[in-house]
Formats: sequence, C-alpha cells, structure tokens
Amino acid sequence: MATKTFSYEALDSTGSLVKGKMDAATSDAVATALAGQKLVPLNVSQAGTGMKAEIKIPGLGGKTKIKDLAIFSNQFASMLGAGLTLLRALSILEEQTSAPKLREAVGQVGRDVQSGMQLSTAMAKHDTQFPALMVNMIRAGETGGFLDDALRRIAKMQESDANLKAKIKSAMTYPVIVLIFAALLGAGVLVFIVPVFEKMFKQLGGALPLPTQIMVNMSHSMWWLGPLVIALAVFGLRAYRTRYRKNYAFRLKCDQLKLRLPVFGKLLTKVAISRWSRNLGTLLHVGVPMMQALDIVGGTAGNAVIGEAMEEVKAAVRVGAPISVPLHKHPIFPSMVVQMVEVGEETGEMTQMLDKVADFYEKEVETTTESLTSAMEPLLVVLMGAVIGTMVVCLYLPMFSIYQNIQN
Repeated sequence: MATKTFSYEALDSTGSLVKGKMDAATSDAVATALAGQKLVPLNVSQAGTGMKAEIKIPGLGGKTKIKDLAIFSNQFASMLGAGLTLLRALSILEEQTSAPKLREAVGQVGRDVQSGMQLSTAMAKHDTQFPALMVNMIRAGETGGFLDDALRRIAKMQESDANLKAKIKSAMTYPVIVLIFAALLGAGVLVFIVPVFEKMFKQLGGALPLPTQIMVNMSHSMWWLGPLVIALAVFGLRAYRTRYRKNYAFRLKCDQLKLRLPVFGKLLTKVAISRWSRNLGTLLHVGVPMMQALDIVGGTAGNAVIGEAMEEVKAAVRVGAPISVPLHKHPIFPSMVVQMVEVGEETGEMTQMLDKVADFYEKEVETTTESLTSAMEPLLVVLMGAVIGTMVVCLYLPMFSIYQNIQN
C-alpha cells in the first residue's frame, strides 16, 4: 500500500499539545505509531488533499458535521484510554474542538458533568450536536463500564459514514460544476452576445426566425428572469426541506421515489443499507437492547422506507420472531442481507455479520460512484456541446435568411 503524508495533533505525558507530520499507509498506522511514542493522538488527517477538499458555504448547516464528531469521539476515547479523568478530557476537548457550536456544547456538557450529571444525560440536552445514536451508545458504555470502547466504536462508525458521504459528494462535484458553468455560459451569451447580434440584425432588416426571436426575448428579460429563477429555486428548496423534515408522509413518499430513480435509486439503496447495518451492528456491540437499537436505527438510516420497515420489525421481535423474518417482506433489503442477518442470529454473531454487510455495501457505493462519474463525464460534454451548438445555430439562422434574400 502506498504511503501518504498525515498531519497530526497529540498530547504528550505532560498534557502539552504536539503537532507534526508523518508518512504512513493509513491514519490508523499513524495513531499506532504515536501511541508507541507515548503520545495520545487527538487528530490525524491526510495532508494536501487538494481538489478533494469539501466546498464549504458559509451560513449553511446548523448541525455539527459527522467529520467533527468523529474527531471528537476519537480524541475523547484516546484521552480516557490514556487514563485522563472525564472532566479533564472534556476540558481539553473544549479547547481543541474547532467547530464553534460543538465547542460550546462540550463546554456545557463538562459543566453539567462537574455538577454530578451523567455524561449521556448531559449530551442528550444538545440533540443538534450529539445525535441520539451517539448518546445511546455512550449511555450503554457508561452502564457497562466500557465508555472508551464505546467512543472508539462511535468514531469508527462516524468515520465510515463521513467517508460514504464524501464519496458521493466527490462523484457529484464534477457534474455540478459543469452544469453551473453551462448556466453561466448561457447567461453570458444572452447578456453580452445576443444584444450585439440583435443590433446587427436590425440594421440588416427582415424578420427574425422564431428560435432567434426567443433568444432575443430572453436576453431582454434577463434582468428580471435570472433573479426570479434563482429566487424560485431557493424558495422551492427551502420549502421542500421544511416539509420533508416536518411531514412524515411526504418524507416517506419522497424517499420511496428516490429509491425508484434510474441509476441513482440503486446507489441510494446501497447507502441506506450500509448505514443501517453499521449503526445497528455498533449499537448491539456496545450493549444497547435490541428493541431500543431498532428504534434508533429506523431514524438514522437516512431513508424513511427503512424507518417504516423497522416499525414492522419491532412489532415482530416484540412477539418473539427473529429479525430476518420481517426483513424478508421488504424489497429494500436484498436476499443477501437477509441471509447474513439470519446466519448472525443462528450463530450468535449478529454484530460481526452486520459489520460485514456494511463493509460490503460501502465498497459497492464506492464502485458505483466511480462508475457514475466515468459515465457522466461524456454525457456532460455532449450536454455542453448541445447548449453551445443550439445557441450558435439560433444566432446564425438569420444569416441564412439574409443570404437567401440577397440571392433572390
């Protein structure tokens, strides 16, 4: 495996912050090497990611990002594993956390814990920063006396989820940039080029062909049409998000439609199954009761179709049926997933089987996104060519009419 350069932050035996870079195959290898040097790794990230870095839009998003939570969980687990007290670890995390809202929440959690409150109870008060899945796993870790292990499982789960989202975003970056460029190019032609041709056509005289006249009319309307289209798009997106978040029936219909989309439907199904398997396996591993785990994963898979399926699964499990029986009834779960769950139930290795399902579908998502990117590139080139070609033809149509008039 090729080595990469990683930047790291760690604590030494005196509690001082140490920063540096290290060449290794994976971030886990860096963390292991730091532990061998008696350093507590706080943050390990690949240096020089270049164009793979995420595009951040200021002012958007109120919840803490999964990547920030993964770093937080890893740091927390490392500190507790190194023997730091809970209050000391929370104090250091408050200083080291870069996300403002998460830092504020960690500070309040530290004060609540100092006053005698349980960690999970204190974190549950900040549901926009600490998801229910994380809080319940920490509660199970507190009860079982393995909080640092629970935090490591949380970090691994969150890193997997973040990587999954990053792969999908990476696949969508190229087409989005091309479509934005095409829109800007079209707007530029309408605003700057069409008026020049319109002036020339007026001097030459004659009626404009219908396609050219449409372009001229659009050019005249750009001063109000452009802002109107942008305003309608922003308003429509916000209205959709609000209704999607508050109206369960609407969300269920939208999610059902997403899964039926050509090409993208299969990708979204794989993402949902991967997240469901990873979350359920992690919850069961740390000792969360089955019924509570099913209730939590129904709302964390990112798709209401799975949430609806979990309601039926809970009803079946409540009367003593195995999970695999109701899963057979839902087409969103492929037979391979159901069979793996069934084997896990029979052998008592449910967590391991669910982790294998999650690993398999994460690889499937990666393969699918790469295939989509490869397939979309030529299609987008054709689209760009069609847009530019149509505009050129519309602008030159009057030339043919003028030439025919001269011939006659």
